[in-house]
Amino acid sequence: MKHLSILIFLLLFSLGFSQAYPERLSLQEAIDYALENNRIAKNAARDIEVAKKQKWETIATGLPQLDASINYQNFLKQQVSVIPAEFFGGNPGEFAEVIFGTKQNATATATLNQLIFDGSYIVGLQSTKVFLEISKNAKDKTDLEVREAVINAYGNVLVSIEGVKIIEKNISVIQDNLDETTKIYENGLEELESVEQLQITLSNLQSDYDNLKRLEVIAFQMLNITLGIEYSAPLELTDTLESLAFQNLANETINAESDVTVTLDYQIADNDKRSKELLVKLEQSKALPRLSGFINGGYNTFADDFVFLDNNTEWFGFSLLGLNLDIPIFSSGMRGAATQRAKINLEKAKDDLTEVEQLLKLQIATAKSKYQFATEDYFNKKRNLDLAERIAQKNETKFFEGIGSSFELRQAQTQLYSAQQQLLQTMLDVINAKAELETITNTPSKY
Repeated sequence: MKHLSILIFLLLFSLGFSQAYPERLSLQEAIDYALENNRIAKNAARDIEVAKKQKWETIATGLPQLDASINYQNFLKQQVSVIPAEFFGGNPGEFAEVIFGTKQNATATATLNQLIFDGSYIVGLQSTKVFLEISKNAKDKTDLEVREAVINAYGNVLVSIEGVKIIEKNISVIQDNLDETTKIYENGLEELESVEQLQITLSNLQSDYDNLKRLEVIAFQMLNITLGIEYSAPLELTDTLESLAFQNLANETINAESDVTVTLDYQIADNDKRSKELLVKLEQSKALPRLSGFINGGYNTFADDFVFLDNNTEWFGFSLLGLNLDIPIFSSGMRGAATQRAKINLEKAKDDLTEVEQLLKLQIATAKSKYQFATEDYFNKKRNLDLAERIAQKNETKFFEGIGSSFELRQAQTQLYSAQQQLLQTMLDVINAKAELETITNTPSKY
């Protein structure tokens, strides 16, 4: 009974602290959830916190620094010195052995250091701002990529779900046709080939159905991983493939001019150029003097025995104020070479920025073309599906009226199944193409 109570307690404890996952999500809810819980997105947010801490770390190097130290010495064997013996009334030319100081001593010191001027410190402060912006750029880019990954994964799940529904419906229709044709054949009014053609079609549909059911499970697992939840957690999607496709169809904004400078890839390249400019300044600043000041103070005491914790022990105070001025004079060309190297890297960064700008223009134009084609192809595939449905219906009617062959019926059915899958894929292409364009142009929209 005692063991049962402990088991129940542990079970309730684990349930109370188990993570609660969402059960139903729209696409926008899935995106919002992933931006908070996707593991890559969370690490990108942590990188910003690291950059903030590093910024303060750099700032703090120019602020007062206070250090303290305590030193205790116990000479196990004191050093012996010799001095002329005549100092103590001895004979000239002879030496006397003496021991200076006490056997034990203790010193407590506190030192306050303050940087007064350092060119590299000023450049370092400017660099922390750029570094923080680079970290924020990386976080924004990660969020866009996570958003696109969620849209793709969400769409793949919807395609699998719709594909399974369509095949289930097709299997039901073919099964009815097969049952009816089999009866007609048994009555001697139809050839065996007609039954076998329908059996082939049904077998292929069943195989496709089994495969799609497996792919549906994998698609859900992929979506869960992208969201940052347990990969096997149950999840219901509230948006439909058709509604999302219709919502993402291209409009007049497809022809609007895109500003390359607002894209994250451009901003990252631009910040890289700025960081190279600061590296040039950093190398140049190393030729400037460095001035710092300090003040310290402390107490020390001496004794032959360990009496430093006694109240009557006498401590002697001391204090010191000073300045340190470091002046670089000659480095055998080392500083000049480092500065030239930094300038070369800056020129490379400028060319990289130009290259990124040109490539982004090409990528945006390509993404717009792909998006436009996906939209046009959607309407084309929709018309093709309507035609394929009418053709399949006509051939089914002709077949059961005895004026059409089983081969023509199977050909029409195969054409219908292909049109159904093509339309599903085209709807997914519309959604993904829109997401890709928004990722490149840094213009995410709400669903």
